[in-house]
Amino acid sequence: MGMKAAEAASPAASVEERWEQFYRLGPYGLLALSTVISAFSVDAFGMTRTETYLAGALVVVAVVLHLWWGRTGHGQPLRMREPSAAGLLYYVVRTGTAAVLTWLNPLFSIYAVLGYFDTPFLLPKRAVRAGFLVTSVTMAGAQSGGLPPDGALQWVLFGGLLLLNGTLTLVFGHLGRREAEIAEERARTITQLEQANARLEQALAENAGLHAQLLVQAREAGVADERRRLAAEIHDTIAQGLAGIIAQLQVVSATPDPEVAREHLTRAAALARHSLGEARRSVHNLGPAELDHDSLAEALGKAVADWGARTGVEARFTVTGTEEALHDEVAATLLRIAQEALANTAKHARAHRAGVTLSYMGDEVSLDVRDDGCGFDPLVPRPRSGSNGFGLGGMRARAERIAGTVTVESEKGGGTAVSARVPLVRHAAADHHPDRRR
Repeated sequence: MGMKAAEAASPAASVEERWEQFYRLGPYGLLALSTVISAFSVDAFGMTRTETYLAGALVVVAVVLHLWWGRTGHGQPLRMREPSAAGLLYYVVRTGTAAVLTWLNPLFSIYAVLGYFDTPFLLPKRAVRAGFLVTSVTMAGAQSGGLPPDGALQWVLFGGLLLLNGTLTLVFGHLGRREAEIAEERARTITQLEQANARLEQALAENAGLHAQLLVQAREAGVADERRRLAAEIHDTIAQGLAGIIAQLQVVSATPDPEVAREHLTRAAALARHSLGEARRSVHNLGPAELDHDSLAEALGKAVADWGARTGVEARFTVTGTEEALHDEVAATLLRIAQEALANTAKHARAHRAGVTLSYMGDEVSLDVRDDGCGFDPLVPRPRSGSNGFGLGGMRARAERIAGTVTVESEKGGGTAVSARVPLVRHAAADHHPDRRR
């Protein structure tokens, strides 16, 4: 906007600069031209020596007057000045000097014509027409042969020329007023542009401050989100692995059978190695180890089978729909939700059977985990202490992070069903797998 305004204002500014040069230097040029021409026509108009000396003195007065007027403005453009006492004094002395010079020699009207150009900027608005009329009288007298008119014919000629010049004053007056209006409008436009630029700069400064504030808030939100993610990751992997190790060791300490103890020690060691790998992956912000070489369906099948063998609960896994290669974040989220739901089942449900179903439904993926355990009342707030703090809330937070939802249906003695629905976002570099039903 600023560049366009500057481009639009540059031609007008150039015109104004030329006019200002005329107002500043034009009087000297017109005075010099009229003086030279009048000097060569002294004999033609019958000027006496006294009149010639008087004309020379008035020319000096005019030069001094213009020098003084140039200094009073302190370099300010004439169009920008307000009518003042100094301007009125300048107009009166200059117009009077030009009238006397024209009376002495009509060719000095070349200098007197200045009154048609700068009068609107020197006099108050109500006195501009009178100022034009004075200039018209001077110009008509010069054009009719000099002042005062000599004879009836010269008076008639003077009257006609005065009428013509008076008409011209109306035209010049209209043009002057129009120029003044344009100048005022241009000044208002420039002021509005300056105000708009100031508001724009202020808005840019405010936006910069808001941007910096948003960056700080986004950074803080990112840090908080990353902390929640790491906490949930540790709970879903390392904490559950440690809980499994404790459970295996408790069996070892309670059984007198060496074979059973050896089997559970082997499971405890495997869980420890797995938890160590998950800890390293959490530090490096990588996905679940189960998804390194397996698809989500394959990783879920193995996780459900391992969970059933570890807990002694009959567990089944089912896939419905056309299996798709999912985005890493979607696959990791669904795997963690399934692991957390199964961990809750083992911890609280006292179930005999559990089922996990992965369903591909066009633009959504659904994960359902059901058990026939003791159930609970979902409306009763559950404690958020110890390892329970990342249960249902953690599953919901994981799903919401990828624009998904988690719903829980349960009743006392009627089992529990956890359902997660997330958008089906395909892996960017994966090809479509053939239909696989399980």
